[in-house]
Amino acid sequence: MTNLQNYTATTVGRRLNSLFLFTMKNLLFLAMLCVMGASYAQILSLSGNYEGMNLFVSNPIKSDGYGYCIDKVLVNGNILPASIQTEHFEIDLRLFQLKKGDEVFVELEHGEGCTPSFVNPEVLLPFSTFEITAISATSDGKITWSTKNESGKLAFDVEQYKWNRWVAAAEVLGKGQKTTNSYSIDIIPTSGENTIRVSQTDNTGIKRSSKSITFTSKSKSLTLSPVKVKTAVYFKAEQVATKTKYEVYDAFGNLLKKGYADHIDCSDLLSGIYLVNFDNKTEKIIKY
Repeated sequence: MTNLQNYTATTVGRRLNSLFLFTMKNLLFLAMLCVMGASYAQILSLSGNYEGMNLFVSNPIKSDGYGYCIDKVLVNGNILPASIQTEHFEIDLRLFQLKKGDEVFVELEHGEGCTPSFVNPEVLLPFSTFEITAISATSDGKITWSTKNESGKLAFDVEQYKWNRWVAAAEVLGKGQKTTNSYSIDIIPTSGENTIRVSQTDNTGIKRSSKSITFTSKSKSLTLSPVKVKTAVYFKAEQVATKTKYEVYDAFGNLLKKGYADHIDCSDLLSGIYLVNFDNKTEKIIKY
């Protein structure tokens, strides 16, 4: 091989090697950019159920002033096929062939330094639509009811009317089915006649209640003693210590204590007059 040929081969080899190194450096640089970009990605998510309404999103300008905060919107893992480069936009959930009651998981992928928000996240929460088909109670406090036309899994509150108001006695998570749903739970009845109902409160804050029903329990009437108390007051039924739900209020109507027991520790109360709710009664005590 001549000197010219050796020189040419060496030069070409060096150039190919330089090109290879240049390419690898650029690929490494691009990979680093991708990793850096990924590290700056933030996710704001929201989950719930499709109730027939769409979501609206507030989309601020990016911190660097170029473009809008959100880069991508995913609904149940699928990209939203709509323009999102505006200050406010709508996520049309109908585009994803959702049926009422279907689970929905929305993700807003955005950059750092800006915070998008869901304007009306409550639309993914269920509404109270139940209809009572039957409700009954036994003398020992077993409450049974059936519903239809529930639109979502909302809690049912079993309420007792006592102490001149409706008081929560138990809670049961609704099944959320349109077809018949059956429920049963035990409550602590007061002595004598009990009045109960079941209620739901949805995201509107409005309580929906069933008609009330009454039943007579076998529980014995309770007494409270002593009226003038130093350390504790006790609940008894025919001279036998008996547990009951109770509340203690001061003279200004502030709730100080509540619980379920056969006595109340009053040692930490200041001297004065207090009202005690227990069983189906309200009585006054004097702390000295």
